[in-house]
Amino acid sequence: MMRAPSMCGLAVRKATGEIVYEKQPVTPISKKNKFFGLPVVRGVVSFIDMLGFGIQTITKSAKLFDDEAEDYKPSKFEQFIAKKSGKDVMDIAMGFAVVLSVVLAVGIFFILPNVLTNLFKGWIYGQGTLDGTQQFLMNLIDGGIRLLIFICYILAVTMVKDIKRVFRYHGAEHKTINCYEHEEELTAQNIQKYKTLHPRCGTSYLLLVMVISILLFSLLGWGGPWYARIGYRLLMLPGGAGVAYEFLKFAALGDSLFFRIIRWPGLMLQKLTTSQPDDSMVEVAIIAFRAAMDEMSVDEMDALAKSFDRPTADRIKAAAEAEAAGMQTDASTGGEAVLEPVNEEPEHKETGEAL
Repeated sequence: MMRAPSMCGLAVRKATGEIVYEKQPVTPISKKNKFFGLPVVRGVVSFIDMLGFGIQTITKSAKLFDDEAEDYKPSKFEQFIAKKSGKDVMDIAMGFAVVLSVVLAVGIFFILPNVLTNLFKGWIYGQGTLDGTQQFLMNLIDGGIRLLIFICYILAVTMVKDIKRVFRYHGAEHKTINCYEHEEELTAQNIQKYKTLHPRCGTSYLLLVMVISILLFSLLGWGGPWYARIGYRLLMLPGGAGVAYEFLKFAALGDSLFFRIIRWPGLMLQKLTTSQPDDSMVEVAIIAFRAAMDEMSVDEMDALAKSFDRPTADRIKAAAEAEAAGMQTDASTGGEAVLEPVNEEPEHKETGEAL
């Protein structure tokens, strides 16, 4: 999925090998109201918009990939909720998945670090009252544990076969954007020359949200019941997202050593969330990009998508070649990132707006 200033492009390669795509006009929330376009505020509303739009995209991509998704047999409870709410059954199922994900995220990234930090508090300071410096240290420990859990979580999901494939498509998106920003023709051969890393990636954004939130949460102290601390942190999270948004925009302004240094941590984390794609994945990224740019007619888009049709045997061969090429690339580069200058447009899909 690619998102440009006024259009979103979604492309999916079906099990048959053909690519289907969809275009949807979009208007960022930050453009609908002057207040929502203010610094920091625009980051908060974009963060919320990104989450909602991402959920919609996942549902749409599942339906595009499998025509039989419409034949999904919901549980009686889901049927009851769908009937009462008037919503589509797939949307209801996705809603339940989102609620479960939010509950797990709060438990893993907020409650668990808080519990572990309290254990450290007991070991270091006992049960006495903490002074200002000690409370600040507890918040830093809490944030450090949260960041460690976040990185361990990413490492864990990279072991899942389906997620590995998602990360390869993620790499294809970045390569396509990099190729476009270097003003080369968007062909699989040209795109494959570029890195899978991009400074305006949502992975970098999430890392910034984590780090900035640590600093903001350190202002809250470490008193009161645990549920109050969790509540305060959840309330301050949108503010951290807004500040992180502005910082990421700032980090993309130049290519001097200073800007490279502040972009480096996010790029290194992308080494976990992107992988070398095969040509068939790059072709899907090209279709999504062309759909988002909305510069081609329907006939031209259909012809381009048709030209990328791949039987299963061809895709298996392309995947094997890409895996071998990826191993050679990793060995030749020594795992180091090459930081390259970028332009501000087009907007990149993870963050929801140009960063």
